[in-house]
Amino acid sequence: MRGFWRAGSDSSYNRSVISSSAARSATMRNLNFGVLLRRWRAVRRISQLDLALDADISTRHLSCVETGRAQPSREMVLRLAEALQVPLRERNALLLAAGYAPLYRQTGLDAPEMQAARHAVDLLMEQQEPFPGIVVDRYWNTLRMNAGTRRFLGLFPGCDSMTPRNGIRLVFHPKGLRTFIENWESVAARLIQRVHREVAANPSDETMKCFLEELLSYPDVPYRWRCLDFDDTPPPFFTINYRWNNSTLRLFSTLTTFGTPQDVALQELRIESFFPADEATRAALTAA
Repeated sequence: MRGFWRAGSDSSYNRSVISSSAARSATMRNLNFGVLLRRWRAVRRISQLDLALDADISTRHLSCVETGRAQPSREMVLRLAEALQVPLRERNALLLAAGYAPLYRQTGLDAPEMQAARHAVDLLMEQQEPFPGIVVDRYWNTLRMNAGTRRFLGLFPGCDSMTPRNGIRLVFHPKGLRTFIENWESVAARLIQRVHREVAANPSDETMKCFLEELLSYPDVPYRWRCLDFDDTPPPFFTINYRWNNSTLRLFSTLTTFGTPQDVALQELRIESFFPADEATRAALTAA
């Protein structure tokens, strides 16, 4: 949970999250490679036969690996992870569970070797002006923001002072943007389903599970949001509507990611660009 923002008066929201996190961490230490592999196969809804074919191994050998009767080689771990399209962070977890050192680095955006990526990010942030643009990690912590984002947050008292910033937490927290969002319940429902899907797609990510529990612990969050809604049919497009100055600012966003990254942090980095959904919002943000 390191790096997650906490307000001193809100500690009661998170006591259950902290205790459940400790319990989950103890459980994760007992998981072996076979258990994690079966989890990933279940997440991807792939049979043993299909995975064996994709990884070019026998079904019998795969069965032995899953049950712990056979120890996979480092190459085998990577081959199975590739066939299952496991994210780089989780591939490192699979390697560790099988007794091997992690392969993929996690490099900060400010590192010298990330200069080209950093230049691309800065260029996108500049081109986004005068509209908001942010760079976030896999937990929606804000790593960078352009001047348009700072101006936008400045329109809503108190919201520009929260540190460290986290986009989804800013929507859910009572002291964040929540009171300024007209369609809060609709927006928050979409966001919580997105976090649910991240948890389902990354079964060994305990931090993501704790983040989900934190969001669900905030006041007035409906109990029905505790489950992933498989029947939900979201609209193809929706906006966040902000109350401001006796008017409404309507924005939508797009996400940009890097193609074929070989670094954990770079694979998880997302650039979110916000655009006005109507001419009145465009004029207001341009004037601001």
